[in-house]
Amino acid sequence: MGKMTVYHGSYTTVRQPDIIKGKNTKDFGPGFYCTIIREQAVRWAKRYRTSIVNSYTVRMDTRLKILEFTEMTDEWLDFIIHCRQGKSHDYDIVIGAMANDQIYNFISDYIDGIITREQFWIMAKFKYPTHQINFCSPAALKCLEFVSSEEVPK
Repeated sequence: MGKMTVYHGSYTTVRQPDIIKGKNTKDFGPGFYCTIIREQAVRWAKRYRTSIVNSYTVRMDTRLKILEFTEMTDEWLDFIIHCRQGKSHDYDIVIGAMANDQIYNFISDYIDGIITREQFWIMAKFKYPTHQINFCSPAALKCLEFVSSEEVPK
């Protein structure tokens, strides 16, 4: 992988990214989440009173353990379920589609046995593309170089 630009939506400028271990479990576990889709980072930022989109240059270190889901598959679904249940993994970076709130409701229904896996896939069609990169380790964070931040209007 070459050099690319990623974005992180926040309430503040984040010059030095850190591993975030929030109270809620995330799709790909604890880490620092970014996206290549600027509009998605803007949506993330708009959850806060002050909406800031941070930009970074990324140079992937090929020595790191990287997991990439190029499409939504059973393996993607199983990995998200694993992480959302609070279980850990040993990847430095995980890349793939995001299970937004609507998709996560379908995942919860699948876990609870309310719907089948086949029904999940029928209901899981995205209205717009999503993308996330989770930098899961201190070594992964070293791939990020802060470029700029800007406040975006509500």
